[in-house]
Amino acid sequence: MTQRPKPVPVVNPWARPFWDAAMEDRLTFQKCKDCGANIFYPRIACTECFSDNLDWVNASGKGTIYSYTVVENNSPTAFLGDCPYVVAIVRLDEGPQMLTNIINCDPYSIQCDMPVKVVFEQLNEEFKLPKFQPI
Repeated sequence: MTQRPKPVPVVNPWARPFWDAAMEDRLTFQKCKDCGANIFYPRIACTECFSDNLDWVNASGKGTIYSYTVVENNSPTAFLGDCPYVVAIVRLDEGPQMLTNIINCDPYSIQCDMPVKVVFEQLNEEFKLPKFQPI
């Protein structure tokens, strides 16, 4: 069976700064200039006050695992060869949460509240994906 290529992100105009920063190995999120809320995933308006007065700021790249699962089997998809792999929600030190992968470790050693840091994985010439590894 031939392996399908992994999907690439669909980039909306308001999310382009996030992906551009990732290509430079920088993790960013949005900050509302009106109420100060930290926002992730990229939006066109603040999730707290609905203002469109948003700015991009660099994250520290550190956080903790909020929740996770180890994927041991996947129907024939582009990700089958990655099994087992970890899908996790990481709470950044700045507050926002991200759905991501935990890499560079034994998938069965992961625990909630484990400290992690961002690493960038080259998907293709256009995209680097922010993923996390234990500190």
